[in-house]
Amino acid sequence: MSVFTPNEIAYLQSQRLARLATAGPDNQPHVVPLSFRYNPDEDTIDVGGHNFTQRKKYRDVQRNPLVAIVIDDLASVDPWRPRMLEVRGQAEILSTGGEAIGPGFDPHIFRIRPRRIVSIGIDGDQPFSSNARSVTKGGFSLER
Repeated sequence: MSVFTPNEIAYLQSQRLARLATAGPDNQPHVVPLSFRYNPDEDTIDVGGHNFTQRKKYRDVQRNPLVAIVIDDLASVDPWRPRMLEVRGQAEILSTGGEAIGPGFDPHIFRIRPRRIVSIGIDGDQPFSSNARSVTKGGFSLER
């Protein structure tokens, strides 16, 4: 069973761009846009890019693997209907997999294992319906 709802998975599979937050050695936040893909085999978010190992985000994760990633868009502007999925978790650095995210990407990736998931406007009929929960190792709990 996935830690993501079926609607969240469909949303993840429909998007290509996200924002990743890391913390530098001075604990200052760093947020960058990047490409990602939902990995159904691992039930993770995999991120990568060009010159991936040369980037600040890579150095940050080497020091501190705790990250947050946000995928968002506007389903409609009239009426205003934002959609957002935030995943907080631990990033594992892998030396292969980048080619599955995008053509010409470096082989190195981060594999983000969710620990907390917050979604807005993805599940439910209301435009600002939210679903927040903590993820346990064997599945998820509905802690709010």
